[in-house]
Amino acid sequence: MSVVLPELRYTKDHEWVKVEKSIARMGITDHAQTELTEIVFVELPAGGKEVKAGDILGNVESVKTVSEVFSPVSGVVKESNGKLVDSPELLNKDPYGQGWIAAIEMSDPNELSGLMSAEDYKKLLGE
Repeated sequence: MSVVLPELRYTKDHEWVKVEKSIARMGITDHAQTELTEIVFVELPAGGKEVKAGDILGNVESVKTVSEVFSPVSGVVKESNGKLVDSPELLNKDPYGQGWIAAIEMSDPNELSGLMSAEDYKKLLGE
């Protein structure tokens, strides 16, 4: 059973969002990292990049496949998690902590209402 944290919001593409004032910190869910298996490379978005909800932020490459990571909200990428360049396995070890991917300054916080609650995400997973 995947770890789903109640304080986060989720996308149908298995990204999570933690809201910190006007910043949406995001990454991939525990379910996503389990499905990908051993993550070996992460392509991160550049700081200052403008994104719309649903845009491709980067890629996560595992020994099995390459998966696109989508922006859960619209805004500007304030920072990317540079630790993932040298330690992509942080996505496997700590997907909700040290394995965050990007922090996005939201241009429309109302978009958060379109994301799933933990309960809704668990239903999506069939848990």
